[in-house]
Amino acid sequence: MINCPLLLVQVTRLRCGGIVFALRLNHTMSDATGLNQFLSAMCEMVHGARTPSVQPVWERHILMARNPPQVTCSHHEYDQLADTAADNVPLTMKTHRSFIFGPADISAIRGLAPPHLRHCSTFDVLTAFLWRCRTIALQPNPNDEMRIIVIVNARNRFNPPLPRGYYGNCTGYSVAMATAGEISRNSLGFTLGLVRKAKANVTEEYMRSVADLMVIKGRPWYTMVRSYLVSDVTRAMFAEMNFGWGKPKFAGPAKGNVASFQILYRNKNGEDGILVTLCLPTPAMERFEKEVDGTFKEQSNGGGDAKSPLSSL
Repeated sequence: MINCPLLLVQVTRLRCGGIVFALRLNHTMSDATGLNQFLSAMCEMVHGARTPSVQPVWERHILMARNPPQVTCSHHEYDQLADTAADNVPLTMKTHRSFIFGPADISAIRGLAPPHLRHCSTFDVLTAFLWRCRTIALQPNPNDEMRIIVIVNARNRFNPPLPRGYYGNCTGYSVAMATAGEISRNSLGFTLGLVRKAKANVTEEYMRSVADLMVIKGRPWYTMVRSYLVSDVTRAMFAEMNFGWGKPKFAGPAKGNVASFQILYRNKNGEDGILVTLCLPTPAMERFEKEVDGTFKEQSNGGGDAKSPLSSL
């Protein structure tokens, strides 16, 4: 984002005594990892430190485009696709919801995967499940190409890794594609394999290629046409930030719109889980809830002990 503030912070004191600390970040400066570093430094200095324990590293030249630039990888995430009336739904006709998935829920979803994929990460399993349910809920043409765009922290994909303290934006937006029919009629293992493939595509060469593409094509925006963009912020540790008021009850993006976020959260029963933000056209959101609820009811009837995450809110 060009020509907008680099950082906006607003603190609101509530009549009940609570405090809301809100922040808006320009991603040309930082990603979630860099933001975590910045907020940690703020907390340390609030508590008396004179300098942050992790020194900030600029070194933006590390991720500069090559000379001459050369696009060496496929970057379908930046394909310029035409919107259709079905794709371009006004925000006023969309619904925002959050769903909490506890350990039993994740275990039940993992049980839907083929045995050789049940070792996959929680993010991979949950993302694959949500992408499939979301696609079914949207009811697209079976031949429509649907996309999953996974935001990947690429710091450790470089050799050598980026220096500790580098706070710039180092995320890759890798994509996997399949038709709506393929996603809907196949089991969880199909979408799970695609999610894993998308993440694996983010290599050092991929990131160099992205930088070169930005120069050649003039900073194109990633496509959101029939796309599901997912960001994992469970490792950002925002819930550990203490500005002198104690640890937050909730810490993470306020809502999902373009992107869907996975956030660490403790539900009303005191169970740790993952909160997922989602934004869909209102009729599709209703179908999504039924699809998720139906999946867990089938698991329960089959002897599982997981309850629908809809009942955990």
